Amino acid sequence: MQDFLFEWLSGAGAEAAVFASAFISSTLMPGGSEALLAGALSQTPDDTPRLCRLVLLATAGNTLGAMTTWLIGRLIPEREKTDRALVWLRRWGAPALLLSWLPVVGDALPLAAGWLRMPAASCAVWVAVGKLLRYVVVAAGTLSLV
Repeated sequence: MQDFLFEWLSGAGAEAAVFASAFISSTLMPGGSEALLAGALSQTPDDTPRLCRLVLLATAGNTLGAMTTWLIGRLIPEREKTDRALVWLRRWGAPALLLSWLPVVGDALPLAAGWLRMPAASCAVWVAVGKLLRYVVVAAGTLSLV
């Protein structure tokens, strides 16, 4: 079983799994795409194009998942917005979404941004930058251990 897992993580199946795991992990559902990415990266540490592709797929999946959460927030009817976190998000605006990579609270930021009717394009850019930075750090840490 272990050999099958290592073979699968070094093949094309890993790319689809990294994307799907990153997407699911960025919605309101729990998940841990970093571990799957690290496993896939460790199987072919010398294949730079594949490493870049895996990081970009994880970033794209995680960003699309966050924007799905943003859309869910957008669909929530507007009401009085006085919560402290919402006031903070309104104050800092879309750049606060750089922190959407954080565990637990990071998933709620796109939801709140959608609910606050923040523009989708600027939210997507800030989310993508934050997610990319996180996955670059995961990749660098993984490759330094391999």
